[in-house]
Amino acid sequence: MRLFFALFAAILSVSPYLSAQPAGKKIVILHTNDLHSHITGCAPESDYTPLIVNDDNTRGGFARIASIFKEEKGGEGEITLILDGGDFLMGTLFQGVELTTGFQLPLMKKMGYDVVAIGNHEFDWGPDKLAEIINSSLRGGEIPQLMLSNAVFDPVDQGDDRLAALFDKGAITRKTVIEREGVKIGFFSILGKVADSNAAFAPPVTFADQVKTAMEMTKQLEGEGCDIIICLSHSGVATDKRGRLRGEDYKLAKKVKGIDVVISGHTHTTINKPLIVNGVPIVQTGAYGRNVGRLELILRDGEIRVSDYRLIAVDDRILGDSAVNRLVEAQKERISDEILAPLGLEYDTKIAETGFLLSCDQSDVSNSNIGRMVADAIYSYVNNHNPGGTDIAMVAAGVIRDDIVPGAQTASDIFRVMSMGMGEDDLPGYPLSKVFLTGKELKSVLEVLLFSSASTPENYCYYSGLKADIDLKKLPFRKVRKIVLEKPDGSVEPIDISKKNKKLYSVSASAYLLASIGIIKEMTFGLVKVEPKDREGRLIADISSARVDIDPYTEGVQEGKEWLAIIEYLSSMADVNGNGIPDIDDKYR
Repeated sequence: MRLFFALFAAILSVSPYLSAQPAGKKIVILHTNDLHSHITGCAPESDYTPLIVNDDNTRGGFARIASIFKEEKGGEGEITLILDGGDFLMGTLFQGVELTTGFQLPLMKKMGYDVVAIGNHEFDWGPDKLAEIINSSLRGGEIPQLMLSNAVFDPVDQGDDRLAALFDKGAITRKTVIEREGVKIGFFSILGKVADSNAAFAPPVTFADQVKTAMEMTKQLEGEGCDIIICLSHSGVATDKRGRLRGEDYKLAKKVKGIDVVISGHTHTTINKPLIVNGVPIVQTGAYGRNVGRLELILRDGEIRVSDYRLIAVDDRILGDSAVNRLVEAQKERISDEILAPLGLEYDTKIAETGFLLSCDQSDVSNSNIGRMVADAIYSYVNNHNPGGTDIAMVAAGVIRDDIVPGAQTASDIFRVMSMGMGEDDLPGYPLSKVFLTGKELKSVLEVLLFSSASTPENYCYYSGLKADIDLKKLPFRKVRKIVLEKPDGSVEPIDISKKNKKLYSVSASAYLLASIGIIKEMTFGLVKVEPKDREGRLIADISSARVDIDPYTEGVQEGKEWLAIIEYLSSMADVNGNGIPDIDDKYR
């Protein structure tokens, strides 16, 4: 099917020329992507007031989004579709009770979502846990149609059997057709190559070639007589060095004939007007529900054209839907009861405040103030709670998921900063672990991370307790000249980075990050060897055995979490203005 692009500016949309065009069937597509469970909008949550307009600067929030959906739906005889491009889960404390409550998907259905793609972050807890969330959601009511066309299941490994069963029962499909007002609209969804590489916990699920899958799905949907074919692609586009939007979805639209619209996701790119590739509009809204996209199509005589597109800011001008907000508030109480109260916290308690932004800009990771703060928080936390403490703490830019914006910060705001993963205690957040390395191995870790972060900024690491003298002009793996430990009392201890030094130094970080250190030899094809060890020098085969116990006097391992480390660290800071709330130290400004 050919798609004719005729995107007019708002002034032209009411021109005599457009009004004189022959009538056709109007199709309104409302879309989001990468919501990451930002159900109560973007931080600071203490400012979020969805039922009051014009009193805060927050963006997003499901109550506001629901109101936009109601307002922007097409009129009588027109078709409205509400779609999401994937990564709807993972990013706030709401994910912490999804296994038992299955809250978000039924809520999205109540809001009006028709079709939702599965992204890489839906696999953050593995395919079995994803299946558990979806099954819990189904018990809670009707959910949107979930889609993932290029999933491949392992015929032997049983780790993906429960997810495969959801395909068998139709809760997740590879393609689907919705017929409205006599128009057949076909959908399929793919998870892109980069998203695949980011889905570390998806195995045994793997993902088939994206272009080949798209070609096959398009062929099948054409064979079913679809008038329009929409691809929900969790692949994305981003601005290249020449300022052009390029990427996997750009290549997809160039290579695959028959797609009429691409609802893009994964790259968190805000596209203010559709990127047109071979007549195919590619749209994306950014992330976290800050915007809702509204794409208007006209179908006439088998041909489709774009008649309008705009991004709708989800801000405090929007009066939120009260019914949705009531459900959200009830879920917040459950989060408080099940997750925060046992930790001595409450959902809305103000932990700290700041007058400046703490952020991690992926285009300038070396100057991130939030990266330094998180590393310092881990260092302080482990040294406060674990016998022997730690010499070094570290965190990678890629696992810092949100900024700390000016204002008062609650526990829920702070969790967003380090929201990935889950431990064996079923508490959200990767557990902190501790390994021991020689001086030479420490140098090797720094060299490898410097090399890899040059092309992948997410691999850039921040350290506390360690300072390195680095010469960036040197060749790869020759840049680190010396390393010293920086002690809490201000003293320094030089580290002998030669092979002869057998002394072990402790390094604390999330289990996720330390697991990647353990495979450096594999990553470098044997060129660099790093072997994480315990205090006695024995090799660690399973990083879970190296979890930091923050209360060794209680039976079992009491896991430490990065987000809890930040809460404790910020709570210890001085209350500069005397309002009873600690202020984030100006040294991070």
